[in-house]
Amino acid sequence: MRTRTTKKNRINVVTLGCSKNIFDSEVLMGQLKASKFDVSHESTDDEASVVIINTCGFIDNAKQESIDTILEYARAKEDGKINRLIVTGCLSERYKPDLRKEIPQVDEFFGTRDLPRLLKSLGADYRHELVGERLLTTPQHYAYLKISEGCDRPCSFCAIPLMRGKHSSVPVERLVQHAEKLAASGTKELILIAQDLTFYGLDIYRKRELSTLLKHLAAVDGIEWIRLHYAFPSGFPMDVLDVMNEHKKICRYIDMPLQHISDRILKSMKRGITRDQTIRLVDRIREKVPGITFRTTLIAGYPGETEQEFLELKEWVSNSRFDRLGIFAYSHEENTHAYSLEDNIPAALKKTRMEEIMKVQQGISEELNRNKTGTVCRILVDRKEGNYYVGRSEADSPEVDNEILIPAENHYFRIGDFAQVKITGYSEFDLYAAPVESL
Repeated sequence: MRTRTTKKNRINVVTLGCSKNIFDSEVLMGQLKASKFDVSHESTDDEASVVIINTCGFIDNAKQESIDTILEYARAKEDGKINRLIVTGCLSERYKPDLRKEIPQVDEFFGTRDLPRLLKSLGADYRHELVGERLLTTPQHYAYLKISEGCDRPCSFCAIPLMRGKHSSVPVERLVQHAEKLAASGTKELILIAQDLTFYGLDIYRKRELSTLLKHLAAVDGIEWIRLHYAFPSGFPMDVLDVMNEHKKICRYIDMPLQHISDRILKSMKRGITRDQTIRLVDRIREKVPGITFRTTLIAGYPGETEQEFLELKEWVSNSRFDRLGIFAYSHEENTHAYSLEDNIPAALKKTRMEEIMKVQQGISEELNRNKTGTVCRILVDRKEGNYYVGRSEADSPEVDNEILIPAENHYFRIGDFAQVKITGYSEFDLYAAPVESL
């Protein structure tokens, strides 16, 4: 095996998976920078001597992507292109012994809560005083803010508690300090993330305190949008909606994975909610916050899902008219409650059911977008791409939701600025617009 000895302080961090992994990588890179390392994110210049891969172990496709990425860099190490390969994150937390055996080219494996140990292995010290010090991988004007780690929910299909541990909230004052530093650096939108936002505060304050946290974050100068991701439906704290109505900074937007609507499947999933309770909850949220954008996520092909139960799901999606919707094929995960069930829905049928749901949603999305034609909205300009500026409204989270495209030929925007635009056209999942002042 050939190795290099130059540029020993050059580190490339590669991130796979969800926004929580993005946040973790940003914190890692901030710590490395504080220890005088030259650190980059997903660099393609082939100049780093150390590569750290932050892996995902959520479902089969994500696990395979992580393994493929590790193997790619293992080959690079064998070819002498890098000196050291480190793997961290969810896949490493869950499958460390197997990975160590199967991919010996990796120098060290670390889990999801091993940041101090990882830093020590590189000759760096974990600095507790670096609250809010991150190297953002997102554009500066928006940032993810992880308000808790882990999960105490018993969902039968989910392996996240195995990888992330039990729920642990970050104190309000620390999150406010973090938000203030982000705002001082130009961040205008905070996207609150956690395995379950609604559990926030139960462990340290002995009660749900998401609404209190939102009030404090809304008071931070410079922050103009606060967006909620990943709210669990069972026991949802309705006072959050009161705060949403009281504070214009809190986007009228919620991401609430509902997973299914069949009573039998919801019970098997251990979701703690019934079909009727789910429908009432969605209706009540929409009543309390008129015009709220509702995003949800579903699972197709859960063990034993009958054709009738799938049709029930499909009809409910059609009737509910969610603003945003995503769907995953069920993934049979070891050591989960559902693993004892027979994974008896063929992969091809899972795919067909997913496609049918998305076809329904596509029609809903197109109609909702058509109805926005002629309306005026405030957007945050994310980037320029080809002949268009690309922005988002309050109803759109980055990466997963609609984008609003404004022709760049006769208009100019600064990236990260807000602007008023009028919707002039639409497609199934995007909108077209022009600046209000140009009309």
